[in-house]
Amino acid sequence: MKVFARTPLDLATVSKPQGQVYIIAERCKGCELCIEFCPQEVLQASTDLNAKGYHYPEVAPGKETACVHCDFCTLVCPEFAIFTLDASEDAPEVSS
Repeated sequence: MKVFARTPLDLATVSKPQGQVYIIAERCKGCELCIEFCPQEVLQASTDLNAKGYHYPEVAPGKETACVHCDFCTLVCPEFAIFTLDASEDAPEVSS
């Protein structure tokens, strides 16, 4: 854990948010904005191609639990091909 000169008074009670990334590969046009804007570097370009011939994003190996549900990827995607949902322990389950 990092030590800072100033720490919030409620540091012990605050938990790090956790998200789950969902990618709709067939909508992706390979702009890679989601990859560039991810503050946790959760995403990488896939080696596979979608039906349109673009490399879509995928969760990088070892980063499955690194998403903090900031929604930057959702906000910058022009094709609505990616989104995140809250995956913390107290979050409701998503039915398929």
